[in-house]
Amino acid sequence: MKGSQLTLYAANQSHRVKRLTVVEWLLDEARQAGIVGATVVEIAEGVDAKGKYHAARFFELVDQPVAVTLIAADEQIDAMLARIREGGIRLFYTRAPIEFDTLGTEGGQ
Repeated sequence: MKGSQLTLYAANQSHRVKRLTVVEWLLDEARQAGIVGATVVEIAEGVDAKGKYHAARFFELVDQPVAVTLIAADEQIDAMLARIREGGIRLFYTRAPIEFDTLGTEGGQ
């Protein structure tokens, strides 16, 4: 199958959208867009679009950057981007064309 890989970068995990963390909100929006899988990666440190440094600290992880990666058909990724725009949330993202499929059989047998 062909589609897109969309990676969304949030400067910190504590950012909230409609009472949800940015990650919870993104995962919920992805589900509503028909995207069934996502990978969330907590990043040790990074610099946001404004040049501000963010890093995970031993006692305070709220400033820890995070990346959410989604892979789906282009129509679903388009729907996800539209949902983010409608939500008014400001996020940096990358999008790349990708080929994807599942190997093996269900149940691993």
